[in-house]
This record gives sequence, C-alpha cells and structure tokens, in this order.
Amino acid sequence: MKNLLRAVLTLSGLCLLYGCGSGSSAPPPTPATLSSAPASLSFGVLVIGTTSVPQVETLTNTGGSELAINSVAITGTNATDFDQTSTCGSSLGAGANCTLSVTFTPSQLGPRSASITITDDAAVSSQELPLNGVGGDSGPNATLSPTSLSFGNQDTDTTSSAQPITLSNYGTMTLSGISIAASTYFGETSTCSSTLASGANCTINVAFTPSQTGSLTGTLSVADNAADSPQIVSLSGNGVGAQCRTKGQQCYPGHNCCPGLDCVAEGDRAYCCAPPDCS
Repeated sequence: MKNLLRAVLTLSGLCLLYGCGSGSSAPPPTPATLSSAPASLSFGVLVIGTTSVPQVETLTNTGGSELAINSVAITGTNATDFDQTSTCGSSLGAGANCTLSVTFTPSQLGPRSASITITDDAAVSSQELPLNGVGGDSGPNATLSPTSLSFGNQDTDTTSSAQPITLSNYGTMTLSGISIAASTYFGETSTCSSTLASGANCTINVAFTPSQTGSLTGTLSVADNAADSPQIVSLSGNGVGAQCRTKGQQCYPGHNCCPGLDCVAEGDRAYCCAPPDCS
C-alpha cells in the first residue's frame, strides 16, 4: 500500500512539472525584434562649428526573446558631424528599451547627412536611422547651385530648353528682398518669391535665345539681403545659323534648302530637290 501511495505521489509531482494527458505545452517565445522611434532625426539649420541640443532616439525590443546588440555606430557621408551617447548595453531584454542621445555639429555650409547603424541578432540584423542637418551662416544666406550654365549650340532666334538653378537659404534668418535678373540673350522664370525661409530653397529656370551667331555670354544675378549680394551665375552659349535642309526634306520660311537645291511646292507641302529633277 505504501508503495502504491508513493507511486501516485511521484506521478502527481511529474504532472505538476511537465503536464499530464493530451494538453499542449506553452508556445516558444517570439523572436527578438528591434524598433526605433522616431524614424529619423532632423536638426535643421545650425551655425557652422556650434553643437545642437541633444535629440533622443528610443530603441525597444518588441519581441519575446532577449536581443543581443553587437554595435551602435554613426556611419555615412558626414558621419563626423554627428555624435551619440547611449544607455544601451550588449543586450536588451524582451519588452525593454534603451536610448541614444544624438548631437549635430556642422563642419561645412549646406546639407549634412549620416546614419546611426545598429547591428544585432534580430531577423533583420542591421537597422539604419537617418540623420540630417544643415550647416549655416548666422544670418540670411543665398547659395546658388550650379554657379555656371552652358547651353551649347542654339539656332538664332529660337529658345533652348530651360536649365534649373537652385537658390537655397543656408542661414539662420529669412532671406528677403530677392530680385532676379538675366542679361541679354538669356531669360528666366522662377518659383522664388521675395523671401526665402531659413533652410528653404526655390528654383530658377534659365533659357537661351541667341539673336546673333557666335559665342555669347551673360549672367544671372540675384540681389537680396545676404552679405555677399548680389550672387552671380555665369551663362554661356553659341548662336548658330539655322541649318539648311537637304534633298527631300521639307522646306519653309526660316529653314531654307542647302546650296544647289530648290524649294518646290507639291500639294500641301514643299520640299528640297536638285534641278533638273524638280517636278
């Protein structure tokens, strides 16, 4: 009897530990998954050489297993303009989070970008967090890009396709009093108004209309309240005579037949032909 009781107690203990009957065991934990918020960090315009207020990035393990963090590093084109400190260790428990504190110190004028690259043992083993900011002047700024345009050969009294110039304000103050003018042979239209906010840009489209043959040059001038006003873009192009039409090609005013050919009407069109073959 004692042996039977001992066996029953032993079996009961095993059931408590491992379960009895046909019931299923608990599912395995879900894999570790890393999420980050916000999706990117933008620092706006900052005077060159000054350091921004830190921005915080939160990393969370949304999975059910521990996450191993192998490295957290700043990478990319302008990586040295950004810095980070971290509360993250070599691992992150299920449901836990840690933070990165990121600063921006621009070294040059204009847009600056990099990424925080995190490597770990999640299914997606490398995550990248975009970083961007603008190195600026302590006041209004007017930067034109490109600073020269070449239009190549263009028939006289015809207008080329437009080429764009971007006007950007890499300053900490609004650019105002904007006035744009193109010299002889060139024309412009733009999306620019009389003011341009800090960090904003607009587009100037320039076209070439030569009225004579030869090499022609000019400028696009932008006047404003920036210290280096006016800003200048060099413009150039070649005016060429209208090309003559060869045998069989259509001819009409402004597009004459090449020497030795006549322009002959036939029905509702005219074409170039070589005498005496012209009908």
